[in-house]
Amino acid sequence: MHLGAVSAQLRRGALHLAEVVLAPLGLFYLLQMLTNFTGGVVAALGWALAVLLVRLVTRTPVPAVLLLTTGLLVVRSAIGFATGSAFLYFLQPTLQNFLFAALLLATVPLRRPLLARLADDFCAFPTTLTRNPRVQRFFRRVSLLWAVVFLMNGAATLWALAKATLGDFMVMTTAVSYSMVGLAALASLLWFRRELRGEGIRLRFGAGAPA
Repeated sequence: MHLGAVSAQLRRGALHLAEVVLAPLGLFYLLQMLTNFTGGVVAALGWALAVLLVRLVTRTPVPAVLLLTTGLLVVRSAIGFATGSAFLYFLQPTLQNFLFAALLLATVPLRRPLLARLADDFCAFPTTLTRNPRVQRFFRRVSLLWAVVFLMNGAATLWALAKATLGDFMVMTTAVSYSMVGLAALASLLWFRRELRGEGIRLRFGAGAPA
């Protein structure tokens, strides 16, 4: 199966990562340092809403991960504005790790669990692949792995939030979170390749051979 040019897949994944994680986090930290906590909250929320609005106006497909993170950020920002508490602002994404783990577990019995839908945002799999029973079983099983990752991430973040300063908290949790996610992503990729080989499927980047 051909998945298109590898550069296009990398751009797709990098764009979503920058939109929903790197940009709002960086803007929050920058504005929080230059102004105050409220300025950081406004910057992060403004970015998320602007990205969503641009996609709606230009009729560009809205990734599921963007809808999910923006909705959670709106709730998080409302509580941050109402209380002015950095602790409560960062407590919410910590608790969201546990919520997301619960969502992954709840959708495991479905034909296409939540993780499979989010995977489409970063790599456009053909329907002939996503409908394969073995691939569907893989996504159900790997959902369990990612549920454990989010539970561990939530526990580590909760500990750091209680012990570290705001600056140290952001550095520590970013490093730990990305390390855990990176290792889990690598394990998932190797697992996925093994499942495909069991079905005699090989994925190739680039255009398919002419008929």
